[in-house]
Amino acid sequence: MRTRRALLLSLVWIVALAGLGVCSIIGAQKPLELTMFSYDINPNYTGFEDPIGREITKRTGIKLSIEYPVGDPEERIMLMIASGEYPDLIFHKGAGKFVDAGAFIDLTSYIEQYGANIKKLYGPYLKRMRYDLNDRSIYYLGCYGVDSQIWDVSGFELQHAVVKELGYPKMETLQDFENAIKAYMKKYPTIDGRPTIGLSLLADDWRFLISVTNPAVAATGAPDDGQWYIDFETQEAVYHITRPEEKEYFRWLNHMNALGLLDPESFVQKYDQYKAKIAQGRVLALTDQRWEYEEAERALRQAGKFERTYGNYPIVLDERFKRPDLWDPGYSASWGVGISVNCKHKEEAFKFLDWMASDEAQVLVNWGLEGVNYRVENRKRVIPPAELEQKNNDPLYIKKSGVGLYVYPFPQRGDGLVDPTGNTYTTLTKDFIKERYSPVEKQVLASYGAEMWMDLYPQSSEFPLKPWGAAWQIPTPMNEDFTVPLQRCDDLCKKRIPEIVLADPSAFDRLWDNFQKELENLGIHKAEAIFTQLIQERIALWND
Repeated sequence: MRTRRALLLSLVWIVALAGLGVCSIIGAQKPLELTMFSYDINPNYTGFEDPIGREITKRTGIKLSIEYPVGDPEERIMLMIASGEYPDLIFHKGAGKFVDAGAFIDLTSYIEQYGANIKKLYGPYLKRMRYDLNDRSIYYLGCYGVDSQIWDVSGFELQHAVVKELGYPKMETLQDFENAIKAYMKKYPTIDGRPTIGLSLLADDWRFLISVTNPAVAATGAPDDGQWYIDFETQEAVYHITRPEEKEYFRWLNHMNALGLLDPESFVQKYDQYKAKIAQGRVLALTDQRWEYEEAERALRQAGKFERTYGNYPIVLDERFKRPDLWDPGYSASWGVGISVNCKHKEEAFKFLDWMASDEAQVLVNWGLEGVNYRVENRKRVIPPAELEQKNNDPLYIKKSGVGLYVYPFPQRGDGLVDPTGNTYTTLTKDFIKERYSPVEKQVLASYGAEMWMDLYPQSSEFPLKPWGAAWQIPTPMNEDFTVPLQRCDDLCKKRIPEIVLADPSAFDRLWDNFQKELENLGIHKAEAIFTQLIQERIALWND
């Protein structure tokens, strides 16, 4: 009897300890709250009180209190640095300021002692997280999926209703894109009683880069390297907006405005206004990334307006260029989450990050709770039809369920990687993408001879390896010779490009040439020379 009772007590303790997760390691009797700053805003954040947030706390003993910036995150960062008051964890998108201020601890010794999951997840890419050639410290853990396959593309977006109405026309160049928008607007000047909008851009704050300037790079065949274009032969960097090819892209936008095909509110509307227009179903075309408009598109799906959702086309300036959306930059690991010098629970904070890198955590944050968000059938994780319908169509699904909410910006496995059970770590597989397509979307794809949008694009194998990764993730120094002219040029772009696009076409060349002279006078060539050096140092560091 005593033996049986002892066995039962042992089982109780085993179950209790299993439920504590990190809590059993740190010996806490109640959840430990860690503070965190996130550079990116997250409208779905619930205070860690959604089902997945609560489950993470249950399994780890950690609860996160995350601060998101109101307004410009750089202003909040500068206040943080000036005061020396840092939260426990910091998600940055440019470590230079924090490193120069001594805000981060070096994670190298923690990785060696406590980082089994981190070492397993990042593998050979850990050395890419070393800060630079002179400082080999690891201050943060990369926030993008490791070895992620690229299956989901954005390109330029056009409503399915447009291509269906026009008999599925060729959709390869800006001229094709323009012709379709113009023909449909002429036939349907209103949609559901509201004026039809041809092409709408989003210039609100940092999103100016995503919807206004980055499309000029992609349409002229260059990979996404942030503000830069890197010459493959010389590895020299130039401020990409100075490329002659991009001048012609903005000439096209100017032309679209003159024709009345460009949303006149493109450069003044706020993000919420932009999403609201898309959700009304009256914006025919976008030049954006899926993650920026998908919330509004979910609202269209929820309303059953599948013909008003978007196809993703590989639009280029003309036939000379090859669309680069599937160009794999490799793993860059230069944005991520670090632990601040002010954190009073450094070991616990690191163990939490290591747990987030575990297989257990990856399945939880990507798939959700077994029996609630997915089930296992014949050893395969399956999302039930009703859950899948909500996941695809409910704009509030992430906020209500918590599924997908804690993937970025924490350590994460990439799309397509398989765990020890034979299932993918993430839900984004080729099969899932196809299941997500509505019948209307499948019909459009079939009419273009494709099963997925990526089938229309030049494939990854057609592009060379980028030895510097993604240049927009390279840490930049707090060097006034670099930061001052670059910031002034970025600010000038936000002022001049709207003026040029909205000007009379007869003034375009004069305004563009004046704009380029202003960039030169602000010192852009000095910044280019410094960034070229950073490119060469990164290549040397990665090959060390």
